[in-house]
Amino acid sequence: MLNLERLRTLDALARHGSVSGAADGLHVTTSAVSQAMAKLEREVGQPLLAKNGRGVRLTDAGRLLADHAARIISQVELAQADVEAQRGRAVGELRIGAFPTAMRGLLPAALTALRARHPELCARVREQEPEESMAAVVRGDLDLALAIDWHNKRMPVPAELTRAHLLDDAVDIAVPAGHPLAGRERISLAEFADDEWISWNEGQFCHEWLVFTLRGLGVEPRITHIAEEHHTQLAFVEAGLGVCVTPRLGRGPVPPGVRLLPVCDTVRRHVYVVWRADADRRPSVRAAVDALVASAAGASGAG
Repeated sequence: MLNLERLRTLDALARHGSVSGAADGLHVTTSAVSQAMAKLEREVGQPLLAKNGRGVRLTDAGRLLADHAARIISQVELAQADVEAQRGRAVGELRIGAFPTAMRGLLPAALTALRARHPELCARVREQEPEESMAAVVRGDLDLALAIDWHNKRMPVPAELTRAHLLDDAVDIAVPAGHPLAGRERISLAEFADDEWISWNEGQFCHEWLVFTLRGLGVEPRITHIAEEHHTQLAFVEAGLGVCVTPRLGRGPVPPGVRLLPVCDTVRRHVYVVWRADADRRPSVRAAVDALVASAAGASGAG
């Protein structure tokens, strides 16, 4: 019989296009991927991979089996969903990925409600950037992911996923208290053409959004400092080292030397939750989505 975990490895290879990409996607070593594929080749009795320069490619047999693997994995998800739906209770383990501000601003209330209403359900949360967590949901490593995109730049959602909107999160521009614009009630992003920016890591969706948006206004961004956490960015702002974008969701105390300025053309992040379409019937998934929707309503009202 074909081994399901080895089929998952083949599916990851087909989707990522390389042994290293599959290993990263599955959170295993490249050696583990190679060993799994060697065992799978022995099971089917023919080569599934062929050398392609320094990398590998799927053979005709590999592509054929990869197509079947994707369908098999989907059917396993459906079977798990049906069994849970037949049982009719939200039980077992639920794995959730969330970006930092959602971890602070949405999940505490949602998880508290889930624990009270569904004591047999064990929710486990992992902090991850949206691109990573959505990919993990596609792979089956996570059951749900909290993600974002922006009013003027959308993040692609894989076709295998279903999404539900949670809230629109307005953002402000944080400036030092002594900044020339600090006394303004509202500002335009174009007014910061000469300022230094503190941004997220390069390659992250929010960093790409900031560069894309400023260039769209005819401003070449001067990104001087990179910091992952919003609280770190605000500490740099207070020190007079630049300005930054700061979301309202999950925002904690603002340092006394920082002023928050709303943007004239309101800049918003769209926050949503995604899950595999073939897991739609799982009571645990539905319960978690309902709890997140209620938490988002509370967060919107508080904002």
